[in-house]
Amino acid sequence: MSVAKKDYKRITTRTLIDMKANGEKISMLTSYDFTMAKIVDSAGVDVILVGDSASNVMAGHETTLPITLDQMIYHASSVVRAANRALVVVDLPFGSYQSDPKEALRSSIRIMKESGGHAVKLEGGSEIKDSIKKILNAGIPVMGHLGLTPQSIYKFGTYTVRAKEDAEAEKLMEDAKMLERIGCFAVVLEKIPAQLAQKVAESISIPVIGIGAGGGVDGQVLVIHDMLGMNNEFSPRFLRRYMDLYDGMTKAIGQYVDDVKSKDFPNEKEQY
Repeated sequence: MSVAKKDYKRITTRTLIDMKANGEKISMLTSYDFTMAKIVDSAGVDVILVGDSASNVMAGHETTLPITLDQMIYHASSVVRAANRALVVVDLPFGSYQSDPKEALRSSIRIMKESGGHAVKLEGGSEIKDSIKKILNAGIPVMGHLGLTPQSIYKFGTYTVRAKEDAEAEKLMEDAKMLERIGCFAVVLEKIPAQLAQKVAESISIPVIGIGAGGGVDGQVLVIHDMLGMNNEFSPRFLRRYMDLYDGMTKAIGQYVDDVKSKDFPNEKEQY
């Protein structure tokens, strides 16, 4: 069922806050290259996340940790060239912001100047407060990320649901309020109980975008390769596959191979 929505010609951080105030849900998907980003943007997605998940789906790494700042800038610049409407948010990769607020600022400036991205996203709460404030003070928009933070996978030891216990849930709520207070324009909540996520969304004025955080938040984000079914080895509860591209592409490529081998391709109409 389609939902009436305002026709925004260009999405900004202010647009997202207005969307929350107006009760309009925010759509967000990842993209890592020009061609995919052009399709995603043309389809009307509000926010394109150039995620460090590129480390997994583009480079084949087991975690998000190996991807570098230079690689993120490369992916982000490709996406920015394709996006005419969507807000482009770029992940700061592991090691580019955690240890030193000055390093966090340098990394963010490089992303903004060299890729043309519109905002950066950082994982963590009070632990990286000084880095976030340093970036914000330079006029760079920041999206927060709480709950399951994949860059900390070796600390957690698992990708299981976070903030199920009272102490962690209370800290998450405090961190979300802190992110709003210091000036973040939005926050992603990953893989936490739906009831807690809704409570967070109702407690702060900035948009809360969920992934595995239920429907009570202000928007949703998925990895494009997952929702299109290009990755058939990843099936968490929160994922809805809108296509089965793995099967369709495998069959199409197999047919191409058969046609080449049988000399059916190219035929007379397909040559000069």
